[in-house]
Amino acid sequence: MAARQRKTPELSEQAKDALARYAAEDRLDNAPLADYLGATLAKSFKTHLGLETVGQALDYYPRKYLPRGELTPFSSLVEGSEATIVARVVRVTTRQMASRRGSITEVTITDQLDQVGQPETTWQPPNPNAYRGAAPPASFTPGYTNPRLHGSAGGYSGTQQPSTPSSYHMGDVFGGYAAEPYSLTASGTMTLSFFNAWTAARDIHEGDQVMFSGKVGSYRGEITLTNPHYAVIAGKETATLPGASAEAIERAAARASAPIPVYKASPKFPTDRVAAGIETLIERINLKELEDPVPFTVRKSRKIPSLEWTYRAVHTPDTEETWRAAHHSLRYREAFVLQAALARIRAARAAHQTLARPYVEGGFADALLEALPYRLTEGQEAVGAEIRSDLASSSPMNRLLQGDVGSGKTVVALRAMLQVADNGAQSAMLAPTEVLAEQHYRSVCEILGDMLAAPTKTEGEGSKTRQGAPTPAGTGAAGAGVRVVLLTASLKTKAKREALLAIASGEADIVIGTHALLGDSVTFADLGLVVVDEQHRFGVEQRDALRGPGGELPHRLVMTATPIPRTVAMTVFGDLDTSVLDQLPAGRQKITTHVVPLAEHPRWADRIWARAREEIDAGHQVYVVVPKIGGADGKSDAEAGQTLFGAGGLTGQNLGSQAAAGESARGSLASVESTLEELEDVPALAGVRIEGLHGRMDTAEKNRVMTEFSAGRVDLLVSTTVIEVGVNVPNATLMIIMDADRFGISGLHQLRGRIGRGSLPGTCLLVTKQPADGVSRERLDAVASTTDGFELSRVDLEQRREGDILGAAQSGKKSTLKLLRALTDAKLIERARQDAFGIIEADPTLAKHPDLARTIDRSLDADREAFLGRG
Repeated sequence: MAARQRKTPELSEQAKDALARYAAEDRLDNAPLADYLGATLAKSFKTHLGLETVGQALDYYPRKYLPRGELTPFSSLVEGSEATIVARVVRVTTRQMASRRGSITEVTITDQLDQVGQPETTWQPPNPNAYRGAAPPASFTPGYTNPRLHGSAGGYSGTQQPSTPSSYHMGDVFGGYAAEPYSLTASGTMTLSFFNAWTAARDIHEGDQVMFSGKVGSYRGEITLTNPHYAVIAGKETATLPGASAEAIERAAARASAPIPVYKASPKFPTDRVAAGIETLIERINLKELEDPVPFTVRKSRKIPSLEWTYRAVHTPDTEETWRAAHHSLRYREAFVLQAALARIRAARAAHQTLARPYVEGGFADALLEALPYRLTEGQEAVGAEIRSDLASSSPMNRLLQGDVGSGKTVVALRAMLQVADNGAQSAMLAPTEVLAEQHYRSVCEILGDMLAAPTKTEGEGSKTRQGAPTPAGTGAAGAGVRVVLLTASLKTKAKREALLAIASGEADIVIGTHALLGDSVTFADLGLVVVDEQHRFGVEQRDALRGPGGELPHRLVMTATPIPRTVAMTVFGDLDTSVLDQLPAGRQKITTHVVPLAEHPRWADRIWARAREEIDAGHQVYVVVPKIGGADGKSDAEAGQTLFGAGGLTGQNLGSQAAAGESARGSLASVESTLEELEDVPALAGVRIEGLHGRMDTAEKNRVMTEFSAGRVDLLVSTTVIEVGVNVPNATLMIIMDADRFGISGLHQLRGRIGRGSLPGTCLLVTKQPADGVSRERLDAVASTTDGFELSRVDLEQRREGDILGAAQSGKKSTLKLLRALTDAKLIERARQDAFGIIEADPTLAKHPDLARTIDRSLDADREAFLGRG
């Protein structure tokens, strides 16, 4: 099956114009590489790396650094991967090939040091404190050969290089720092073959230390590099060049002992050529012309190196501490720019005025507390007080409400909407799917009970509202209770017309809907509050469409059921006030999770369905979750993935034979459709009422299935992740997630939150065919070990890093954060946040900080900055 292509949303015309304007600006960042590197080398950068401008090349950081004087352990190489290693040459031989014309040069290399096991003496600068605490000068000395790159298979030679200062001490940057030592593992020798490569025989000699790049392969059972590229690394002899000045000798020796930057490269444009090209670029441009987004006063107070020094240090470091200090400098800049963007959005929103919706004693919000069959948790009370205060202000509320699965976010949001209704205004609750919108509608109506206004006939279809509701003490737009309206695209014409009329007239106090709420035909009489559920599923312009009749900003409450570590929330949602629900309401039952490893225990497959039958016979219900919808179409969308179902069916014998044989799950994709068919033949499930559910079903059919399952007339529901959020069936006590290794941590945690919602405990089975040492088994074990969503989100972030999270936060584009890590850089982000918010507080429009303003606009275009601001 072809890999699913992620769709990247189109930029708005405003954003396209802005990006075109930035690209046309006459500044060093936009200068073509050809102006400094020549047409040929510039073409290589564009063709192989996609880099065309000076700014793009400077921001193309090395992916790692190899310590000069230490060799790369061969045991770390993985067959089939591209690798760059540093090794010592043991022997070089050239011979004629017997089977065809030409010669072959064989180079035997080792990952061990010299025969006595001692590394070469490392040169130390005579004055290591020369540039301590300050940006080093940019002096250049032409006329000497780059000692880093002595030669290559392509005949490439070194270029003139700038002098590089001694190391920048980490003790002067961000407080104390302890360097991480490199380790060395000796594992043997390797033989590399060069066919008709007279240059290799000429350039490589016994005892040389050489950097090789190529694809890791094997020949006759021995590991090797296929068609490697090489660059000879010069040793101490470069520090004794005939006739060289003392300064030149010192500089050459410094470069000879410097770490070796390794860039993400291609076989035709290897890392040493990339490094040489960027070094040449740094030599030929005036780095002082670059705009530094961090104001001088901030750099001085935080001891942040200049941008000029930082680029030199990251691309041409002289010691390990130098490039580590450069990385910290770049991380701070990334954090500062992002936090400044968030602070600017926050300030702009706060500058708007909106109508206050104060708390009304004895109104609907108070009546809700009396109607609930349980007491709110301390967390719900505290968060409710924060929201109550926000709504009473004329400055628009902009709050993130995050909580674990089942923590009671809906009740908190409902209280906020009722406070708005007490003021005669309306609230809109935006859900990403019809299933979730309908579930919210049912839940809200059930919670309100007698507080509901009498529905129309079309409104009451399929709902559990009660007729003739009494009027609480609050004002209420409807005058006879709270009127809740559902608006989705699949509503019939008459029902949709009545819903739109109720919204426009102000009769609807609470409107729950999907993207249909964002249509041009939807007009609110007085929109006071917008509640966005699972907000990351909505685009910028979509969320921004929900405004008052005059375009004024309503109060806004953003909800997420995926717990986020504080540092991530601070990075992604930095412009929002954050509230956290970290307690579960009374009545929520414990969920026990088990990993079912069919690779080790193939016969457990039959036990899975016997366990399902036990729950059903006890009067309970069961979810079976699979990642794919249909087996024939081969599509793999948001609900799709790999499963362990194969042509052999779902029995222990067939599943077990696949697992034992190590059969790849990629060729055995299951689906709701195929699973329904195969479960008919499982003896343990004979007579069980089984239905299927997925996102492509007709709306009426989806509603029928969910209604039947909720009413207990369906025993086992086979579903995709469409039931991940919002679905509430208290009688469901068992969830079986097939091919669980194909789901992410947050997805698994969300899914199991659908059980244990009543008076009975829940059990979740994570079924996998992955072997015990499989990468995803660690993820499954983590989910099974805890039900703490915040702890799982931390583990998830450690495994996935910020790319997925911040990528989603930026309209699906690649994250602008290259080095910043929300978990490990928490203190740095805190400092950058303090500095950025201080700058914005004193200068909200950044009129006095044009470099920062332009950097924000360039790195976070209009759409992405708005997305970070959540609408």
